[in-house]
Amino acid sequence: MKMLTAENISKSYGEKPLFDNISFSIVEGQRIGLIGINGTGKSTLLKIIAGLEFQDSGEIVTSKDYTISYLSQDPQFNEQLTVLEQVFAGDNPLVQLLREYESLLIDLENNPADEKLQNKLFSLQQKMDTMNAWDISANIKAMLTKLGITQLTAKIGELSGGQKKRVAMAQCFVQNPDLLILDEPTNHLDHETVEWLEHYLARYTGALLFVTHDRYFLDRVTNRMIELDGGNLYSYEGNYSTFLEGKAMREEQEQASEQKRQNLFRRELAWIRRGAKARTTKQKARIQRFEELSAVEGPAAKQQVDMSLGGSRLGRKVVEFKDVSKAFGDKVVLSHFDKVIKPGDRLGIIGKNGAGKSTLLNLLTHKIQPDSGEVEVGQTVNIAYYTQENEEMNMNQRMIEYIKEVAEIVHTTDGKTISASQMLERFLFPPHSHGTPIRKLSGGERRRLYLLKLLMDEPNVLLLDEPTNDLDTQTLTVLEDYLETFPGVVITVSHDRYFLDKVVEELIVFEGEGHLSSYFGSYTDFLEKTKEEAVQQEKAAKVEKVVEKPKAKKKKLSYNEQREWDSIEDEIASLEEQLEEIGTNLEAIGSDFGKAQELMNKQSEVEAQLEAKMVRWEELSELVESLEG
Repeated sequence: MKMLTAENISKSYGEKPLFDNISFSIVEGQRIGLIGINGTGKSTLLKIIAGLEFQDSGEIVTSKDYTISYLSQDPQFNEQLTVLEQVFAGDNPLVQLLREYESLLIDLENNPADEKLQNKLFSLQQKMDTMNAWDISANIKAMLTKLGITQLTAKIGELSGGQKKRVAMAQCFVQNPDLLILDEPTNHLDHETVEWLEHYLARYTGALLFVTHDRYFLDRVTNRMIELDGGNLYSYEGNYSTFLEGKAMREEQEQASEQKRQNLFRRELAWIRRGAKARTTKQKARIQRFEELSAVEGPAAKQQVDMSLGGSRLGRKVVEFKDVSKAFGDKVVLSHFDKVIKPGDRLGIIGKNGAGKSTLLNLLTHKIQPDSGEVEVGQTVNIAYYTQENEEMNMNQRMIEYIKEVAEIVHTTDGKTISASQMLERFLFPPHSHGTPIRKLSGGERRRLYLLKLLMDEPNVLLLDEPTNDLDTQTLTVLEDYLETFPGVVITVSHDRYFLDKVVEELIVFEGEGHLSSYFGSYTDFLEKTKEEAVQQEKAAKVEKVVEKPKAKKKKLSYNEQREWDSIEDEIASLEEQLEEIGTNLEAIGSDFGKAQELMNKQSEVEAQLEAKMVRWEELSELVESLEG
């Protein structure tokens, strides 16, 4: 069994320790979810295991010829390669063969009469037969289609960021490594693609290690969870639900152990204070035990994001879309859209990538203008718009300066006023880090800081564009709890099923060609309803086909049909014998390309004849059965 073992791995960035002497192993068949708050070093640990970064101490030990594929959050590409060229850009021998074959096909298109290329093609085809590469090539192309990539000859530079990540994902899968490492694989994927990915990874026979914010995904794919917490690593057998139970039990046990230690420490302290003289061996041992107890550090207080921030008053009028239309060139995003958004609304915007979800938010905030119609916003509305890009951030600015741009003092829901520095602490940024430039933060820490700045402005309408991307599960859980009691309006664009189920009460669905519909209920209910409707439509189509007007029943076969029926099985057998003979001759032909090409042409011709005969045999069989019935 192939295995990777990490032994006493430590890593720090400057004065910031990430993890210290952590050890673990990964064996084939394990599907491991790595979890922890942003900034604990999840992505760094993945890169260390993948060999892209170096640990300060410790070592990674693997079995012989152990292979690893790594999907980063932001894959880098050669923009001039085609999709297929990028997918086949690997060191795996089978992948190299497929890459060579696809490249040769392109060369032959340009030089179809080149005999050297034709001979090389024949040789490669034989290799692909031996290595079963045809099925694998077909599976790769089917995988790309499932991932929403249909233009296989398109240049990488022509693709969107989301499409590029899907190509990178396919490139990782085609390597068929011993360990597949994925950093936020579900970001920017729609529900159908995430569902396909769940099924694919659940059947993956190698080892899998990944980081994701998608809690349904974690629950359905993992059979082991690893948590980074306070520089330590904790392992739990099972999925995300099991992890939550195990973590709660671990923290309870830690608290109970700490309580016992504190009680013993108080008793020993009282004994010491009574002035007992250390004359006996027993007394010396007791004093030594007191010193040991006083030196022990208890478990660190569990940090949790505190979002108990106030919001400004919201009047009766929030937002109204009046006959709004918007198009970009030939692509219609909204067509005569009407919608009144009321106080207290919890709206989720869903649809395929590129459908126009972010455009709807940009129209609401007047970042872009409609082609026709009007978007009216109430006078008391104070919007906080959580975008995907962190576009307002100055990377050289210090954290404390960044949030002080909004306010130096904020109000909480319990009526208290607290400083900007205290707010940073509530969002898990310790005091010593407040002067840190934003560029030194991890991607997830920047998103958490960005969210804090928006909430400090005390908004009454929250627009959230893919809020679950780059936020850790702990922050998401607290954000969801905060939104439950948030007195204003929440409008969110998201593919995250768990988040939508917890936060929204109504869905705005992009159906294509500018048409939108509403659905009242949870996202899970909507998906089940959509699946049920698809099943019913498929059944209706089958019934419609069955009840088509039957043709007048024939009394007997015609003379020609009877002759054909009597001889067709012998003709099929003869064609099958011809194919078998051609196949034998092809295997014995050697390097005579001209003869081989002649036989292959004959083979294609006989296969076409056989296919036609089989179709006709089925038709005559049905006819004979109907006459006998």
